[in-house]
Amino acid sequence: MTTATEISATLSVQERLLCAARECFLADEYHQVTTRAIADKADANAAMIRYYFGSKEGLYEAMISQTLEPLLKVLDGQMLDTPSGLQDYLTLYYDTMARHPEFPKLILKVLALNHGPGRRFIRQLLERGRRQGARKVEALKNRGQIDPMLDPDIVRMTFVSLAMMPMLLKDVFEEQMGQPMDGEFLRHLAAFNGGLLATGLAATEAGDR
Repeated sequence: MTTATEISATLSVQERLLCAARECFLADEYHQVTTRAIADKADANAAMIRYYFGSKEGLYEAMISQTLEPLLKVLDGQMLDTPSGLQDYLTLYYDTMARHPEFPKLILKVLALNHGPGRRFIRQLLERGRRQGARKVEALKNRGQIDPMLDPDIVRMTFVSLAMMPMLLKDVFEEQMGQPMDGEFLRHLAAFNGGLLATGLAATEAGDR
């Protein structure tokens, strides 16, 4: 468990609070986490939570947004301008979640079991990703790089399945395989799943339909 002194003193108070909140919220249920515990871990005054985030719930939402934002920003960039970019995106996803291994479980608990106050907020973030992803799919269709008959929602569900499931069941898979899902393993997994997706998205020849 990271101590307050191990949350780098070079970070701002706001950044330290976000780091501490992530540890606390991922380790315990939302209602079990106190602002005092977060502040103590961040080596900050609890009043700073209200100053920067308005409330514990505001800090909770900011923590989620900070973790997911790099993944959402990719959808505005060029990484997914070709199907081959799916491997890079999966690599980014696996790397992000490997650094925060409890985060996928937190998202699942909030969405499926309504634990914590973040359901509406997470759904808004996911809807943003859905809209951006649909635009990427349409652009790929227009360039003739993927099957023009593909349903963007099916593409999204397939991607989410391949991205989230290995991280949700990471402990189980590691026990079954007898080896860790370390960085090298996840890079191989991203390459395989990226290739799998790219093949499934590929535009078919006219004679094949």
